[in-house]
Amino acid sequence: MKNTESSIAYKKRNFITIFTKGDIFSKLSYFICGLANMKNGQIVKGALFLLMEAAYFVFLFIKGIGLLKELGTLGENLQGMVFNEDMGIFEVISGDNSMLILLYGVVTIVITAVFIALWLTSIFSGEHARQLREAGKHVNSFLEDVKSLFNEKIHILLLSVPVAGLTIFTVTPLIFMILMAFTNYDAEHQPPGNLFDWVGIKNFITLLSSSDRLSSTFWPILGWTLIWGVLATFTCYFGGMILAIIINSKGIRFKKFWRTIFVIVMAIPAFISLRIVATMLGERGIFNILLQQWGFTSSSIPFLTNVAWARVSVIIVNFWIGVPVTMLMVSGILMNIPGELYESAKIDGAGPFTTFRKITFPYMLFVTTPYLISNLIGNFNNFGAIYFLTAGAPNSLEYFKGAGKTDLLVTWLYKLTKDSNDFNFASAIGIIIFVISAVITLITFQRSQAVKNEEGFQ
Repeated sequence: MKNTESSIAYKKRNFITIFTKGDIFSKLSYFICGLANMKNGQIVKGALFLLMEAAYFVFLFIKGIGLLKELGTLGENLQGMVFNEDMGIFEVISGDNSMLILLYGVVTIVITAVFIALWLTSIFSGEHARQLREAGKHVNSFLEDVKSLFNEKIHILLLSVPVAGLTIFTVTPLIFMILMAFTNYDAEHQPPGNLFDWVGIKNFITLLSSSDRLSSTFWPILGWTLIWGVLATFTCYFGGMILAIIINSKGIRFKKFWRTIFVIVMAIPAFISLRIVATMLGERGIFNILLQQWGFTSSSIPFLTNVAWARVSVIIVNFWIGVPVTMLMVSGILMNIPGELYESAKIDGAGPFTTFRKITFPYMLFVTTPYLISNLIGNFNNFGAIYFLTAGAPNSLEYFKGAGKTDLLVTWLYKLTKDSNDFNFASAIGIIIFVISAVITLITFQRSQAVKNEEGFQ
C-alpha cells in the first residue's frame, strides 16, 4: 500500500541546511527553480516552477529593472510646451509621471516578493521530494498534488484567493501609501505637470516638531483625537453596561420590548442618523426652535458652531448611537455569570454596588477587554461620527488648510487629500495613526487579564 506524501515524516531543514546537506540537484535548484522536483519524478511541478522563474526574469529584464531605477528618482523629465511652426500652435510634450512611476515601482517590488516566496517554496518542495525518494517512499505526481488540494491541503486552496486579493487590494496600496509619506507629493507637486521627489522623514519632522501651522494643527487635533477616543469608548461601554443591568434586573417588565426600542437605533444606518441629528441641531433645527418657543433660551444654541458645544454634542450623539451595541453584548454576558456568585454575595450581606464592583464589573472587563480595545482604536478612527455630524467644524484660522476644532486625525487626513491635495502629509498622518493604534493595542492587551489569566475568570 502506497504512503501518501502527507503521511511521511521527513527531516525538517532550513534554507541553509538544504544547500549544505542536499545533493547537487538541491543545490542547483537555488538557481534553477524546480530542478530538484524534476530530478525526483515531479516533472510537471518542477516545470511550472521553472516557467515561473523564467517569466519573472523576462519581466525583470524587460521592464522591472527600468521601473526600479525610475523608482529611485521618481522621474526627471518635466512635461513642457513647444511651438509647432507648421501648425502655428503650442503642443504639449509629455514628461514623466511621478505617481505612475511610484505605483509601477511598488508593483514591481510586490511581484519580486511573490517570486521570492515561490522560489523558497520550490526549494523546500524539491528537498521534500528528494528525501521521500531516498527513503523509498511514494512521491506525489502533479495530479495527486492537485487532488490533495481538495482533501488534506484544502486550507491552501481556500486561502489562496483571499491571500491574492489581500496582496493586490490591501498590501500593494498600503506600500504605495507608506512610500508616499516620504515624498513631497503635495499641492505644488502634482503630476503630470510637476514631478515630486523623495524627501526622507521631512514630512514627519514638519508635522511633529516644526513651528509652522502644520505642527500647531497636528498636536491639538491629536490631543482631541485621544480625548474623543477615550470618552466615546467608555461612555458607550459603561452606559451600555448600566442599561443592560437595568433591563435584565428582576422586576423589570417587558424586557424584550425595551431591548427592541434600543436595537431600532442600530437598524438605521449610522450616517443617516448622524445627518438627521446634524439638521436637528442646526441653528434653525427643531431643537433650537423648540427651546426658543418654550422660553428656555432667547437665541439659538451653537450646538455645532461653538467649540465646546460641538465637542459635547458629538460625544452625546455617539453615545446615543453606540450604547445599543454594548447593551446587547453585555446582556448576553450577564446571562452567563454564575448565579451562585450573586447568591453568595447576598448571603454575605453585599449590596448592589458592592456586587457590581466585586462580581459584575470584573467579569465584564475580563470578557470584554478585546472588544474594549478594538472599540477604542475604532473610535480613534471614527470617521463617520465626526464627518457626518460636524464635518470637523467649527473651522479655525489657526489651523492648517480648513482643519476644524472637532476634526480627528482621520478626518483631517481626508481633508488633506480631498481639499488641498497634500498627499504626503496625509500619508504621514496615516502612519502616525497606525503607530499610535498599534502601541496602545499591544500595551493594553498584553497587560489585560484576558492575556495574563487565560484559564478564566476566578
